[in-house]
Amino acid sequence: MITRTRLAAGACALLAALAAGMTFPAGAVAGEPTGEDAPKVDLVLDVSGSMRTRDIDGGTRMAAAKQAFNEVLDATPEEVQLGIRTLGADYPGDDRKTGCKDTAQLYPVGPLDRTEAKTAVATLSPTGWTPIGPALLKAADDLEGGNGSKRIVLISDGEDTCAPLDPCEVAREISAKGIGVTIDTLGLVPSTKLRKQLSCIAEATGGTYTSVEHTDELTDKVNQLVDRAADPVVTPVAIEGADACAKAPTLKSGLYTDREEFGQQRWYRVDVEPGQELRASVSVGADRAVNPSYGVLLRAVTVHGREIVRGEAAGNGRTDVLSTGLRYPKQESDEEDAPAEAVCLQVTNSFSVASGVKTTPGLPLELTVDVVDGPGDSDDVAAFGLGRGWWLLGLLVLVGFVAGLLWGWLSRWRFAVWRTN
Repeated sequence: MITRTRLAAGACALLAALAAGMTFPAGAVAGEPTGEDAPKVDLVLDVSGSMRTRDIDGGTRMAAAKQAFNEVLDATPEEVQLGIRTLGADYPGDDRKTGCKDTAQLYPVGPLDRTEAKTAVATLSPTGWTPIGPALLKAADDLEGGNGSKRIVLISDGEDTCAPLDPCEVAREISAKGIGVTIDTLGLVPSTKLRKQLSCIAEATGGTYTSVEHTDELTDKVNQLVDRAADPVVTPVAIEGADACAKAPTLKSGLYTDREEFGQQRWYRVDVEPGQELRASVSVGADRAVNPSYGVLLRAVTVHGREIVRGEAAGNGRTDVLSTGLRYPKQESDEEDAPAEAVCLQVTNSFSVASGVKTTPGLPLELTVDVVDGPGDSDDVAAFGLGRGWWLLGLLVLVGFVAGLLWGWLSRWRFAVWRTN
């Protein structure tokens, strides 16, 4: 019984090892962390009149924000370039047009002088409107340039008061620029409407939303987000896919971002040499309210339109991102100077929205392309025939057959010895 259990465990371990080699291939790196430029963070603080409200630890919301900012400035890593932008800090009047332009750079994004930054924060007093959309547009301009990580941390206690410049649409436009800005939002009031708006802003750029009701929570969260900006990141390259394979841009191994409208097709090309393997994956995010039941299709086809391989995934409204991938090994050629094969990648989505929801800009799309040496060495699990399931099945059947014969022979021998004794 013990021998039989060990044999079964060994076969399962072999199957698990082979499956792991197929699911998590080594060497499939599609992009490297960038660290040439310093990370940048722009803290965007709401200084509108409602920040006078006394409901955070017995003090005003403004006092809590100032205390949190002072502690964050003390803890900011040396390598992070930090700036502070305000909204609603200067205009106390009733003219909406003027109030919706009230955003200013309190401290420029750059090497941090803690004393100077704290002095600037100390001068703030709750004043005017809440122009979140205009402030985000300016904050994105504050962070332009360089290839390090870029983060906007928005802290507000109320909804935007300057519609129709919808801050959610502004966040999508910032994401569509391809400058790699992530917007994190923090709400100082447990309001359903505020949570919905700030969540929408964060989701549009891959950021996070947090509701905070105490000064120490605010301090801890802002510190966490500033520290996160200092972590190495892979900066995707913004590209624009074509509407046909013949017009598609040619991509190398790397990480790319694009925008795809609802029901649209996007095409890209990758050159694959004989003996290489193409590995590609795509993720399409729903950065606005979409109808349930949707899908994403990634196809690899020849320049003549013949499908080589495909990957597809479907969703039912429970996730905001849908991903799929594919692998295509190009056989080696007997010719010494065999040309590379142009493989066209087609990305299609079946997302849809209800009437009244804007369809532009398109949905955020992230494409990973990796062209690596194809399986061939004996230490490569793929050389055992992964991707050709019949070979693996045949190997397991053979191993099971031999193990069964050996177990039967041992059982008969042990029974014969027992009878003899």
